[in-house]
Parts: sequence; structure tokens; C-alpha cells
Amino acid sequence: MKHYFKNMKTITKVDYATYLGVIAAFVIVTLLQSAGMLTRSMTGMLVPICCYICMAVSLNLTVGILGELSLGHAGFMSVGAFSGVIVSMSLQSSVPNELVRLVLALVVGAILAAVVGFVVGIPVLRLRGDYLAIVTLAFGEIIKGIINCLLVGWDENGLHIALNIDGTKTMDSLHLEEGAIQIIKGAQGAAGNHRIATFTAGFVLVMITLIIVLNLVRSRTGRAVMAIRDNRIAAESVGINVTKYKLIAFVTSAALAGAAGALFGLNYSSVSADQFDFNTSILVLVYVVLGGLGNIWGSIIATVVLYVLPEALREFSDYRMLAYAVVLILVMLATNNERFKAALSRVIPKRRKGAAVNG
Repeated sequence: MKHYFKNMKTITKVDYATYLGVIAAFVIVTLLQSAGMLTRSMTGMLVPICCYICMAVSLNLTVGILGELSLGHAGFMSVGAFSGVIVSMSLQSSVPNELVRLVLALVVGAILAAVVGFVVGIPVLRLRGDYLAIVTLAFGEIIKGIINCLLVGWDENGLHIALNIDGTKTMDSLHLEEGAIQIIKGAQGAAGNHRIATFTAGFVLVMITLIIVLNLVRSRTGRAVMAIRDNRIAAESVGINVTKYKLIAFVTSAALAGAAGALFGLNYSSVSADQFDFNTSILVLVYVVLGGLGNIWGSIIATVVLYVLPEALREFSDYRMLAYAVVLILVMLATNNERFKAALSRVIPKRRKGAAVNG
């Protein structure tokens, strides 16, 4: 029992270090921005970086903590993005306060993504390995196809929705009243949205994501999820409901991705489904893998470095991709080097080591 509480104290210190690190980074970036030391392009990257951090941390919950490979995470992001845009544009006249609209958009985006994750997760999470990866990949493409066929408008009579499956319908098919708002125009996406996302909102969302994920991992539910990851048969033998706990982790991951998508969508005046394709899912997966499976702090660092690096190397356009590839290779070699891991373990206490001692 003594060792158990000692391990919990160590874990809490690591979590606090993560929170303080993110807060310190936010303060430093805010000061640099106020002093005019950030270029316009770097300033424009702040909100997307926050969104992708939330995406990477939430995907790490599925891939690293749960141990299931998902290739459709961008699908949940797109659900949150377009639902958030619909909420924001629909409430422009009735809710003039941008902060209130932003909060409502984030909440709705998270809820709808969670619902989609629940519906998809019930049948999908019965699969494992490559089969699960293929099905989640198909899910992401299906969501993209649905959005490309979606027509949405808003007038005094409420929300009007139609699916242009056969390619014959236009916005006129919605029969909108005069002065109505055309929100989503099929493959053209959503345009005319007010950019209400801010770096502060992104920081708050990152903190909420970290608090939810880290507390879930440390909880009884998190231990059950990790037990399923380590040995499914053993977990079932001690009475753990595998489907239930896998669904909890999957739905939580989907909800956080939906909130990140809503913030991402409200950072641009126009959004299209092509921004949430297979490449986006792979990009987020790269952040997770290079940061370390199950390593939340690693996901944050990998996201920031790999997202900012192409912009930082833009001046060296002829060698930019070469340098980017070299950095990726070095990171992969470092994370798989035993000496590097040993040195890192002396700096950052390992959760698994503490768990093994207690076991």
C-alpha cells in the first residue's frame, strides 16, 4: 500500500509538470505575440497547433493507451468542424457574443462527434488489428463523402438540410427564404463564416483535453483500458467488460477530436471536407508515434515540432523536404535507441516501472 501511494504521488508530479509546461508555453508565446516578435505566418499557426495537439493527445488515448490502431480520426474532426460552423453561422444574429457562440460550437461539435463515435464504435471495436484500421479508414472516407454531398442553410424557419447524392440538387432545393444563410454547399464546403477562434481558446481546449485524458488514464477506467491493451484474455478472465471500456476510450477520443475540429473550423472563413482526408489522419498518427505511444507529453512536443518545422524551413525551399525527412529519421532513431531511452528514464519516471513494482 505504501508503494502504491508513493507511485500515485510521482504520477501527480508528472501531470503537474505537463500542465505547468503547457501554461508556461502559452505565457511565453503570448508575450512574444504582444511584443510583435512573431511573424504573421507564425501567429496564424497558433490555433491550428492547439487543434492538432488535442487531436494527437486524443488519438494517443486510442492508439497508445487502448492499443487499437485508428486511421479515421480526421472523420471525427470533420464532424466537429462542420457542426461547429453550422452552430456559429446559425446563431450569428440571435447570439452576437462570439465567445458564447464559440463555446456552444465546441460543445455541440464534441457531442456530435461522441455520438458518431459511439454508433461507429459498437460494431467496429469488436475488430482488432489490421481489420480495425481498415474499417476506421473507410469511416473517415465515408464521412468525407457525406459532407461533400451535404447542403445546409438557415433562415427564419430554422435549419434546412439536404443530401445531394445524385448530383442534381443545388442550394435552391432547400427552398430558403430571402436573406437566408447558405452554410454548407456540398463539395464547396462552408464559406462566409466569421473567424472567432482564438489562441486563448485553443490553450483552454488543450488544457481541458489534457485534464480529461490524464485523469482518465489514472482512473480505474484507465487501468482497465490498459489491462485490455496488455492482455485482453486476462482482462476478460478477471471480469473486465472489454467492449464497455474500449467504447469509453474510443468515444472520449472522438469527442475531443470533435471539439478540436470545431475550433479548427472556426479559425477559417471557409472549410472543405478535403481538409480532413486520409492524409490528416496519417499526419496525426505520425505525431503520436514519433512522440511515443502512451506518452502524452511526447505527443505535444512532436506535434509542435513537426507542425512548425516546415514553416521554419520555408526559406530553404530547395532543401526543406530533405531537412524535414532527416529530422524525422533522427527522431525515429532516437526514440528507438536503448541508450537514449535509458537516459530519458532517469529524467522522466516511467509509469510502467512503478506499476510493475506495485504488482
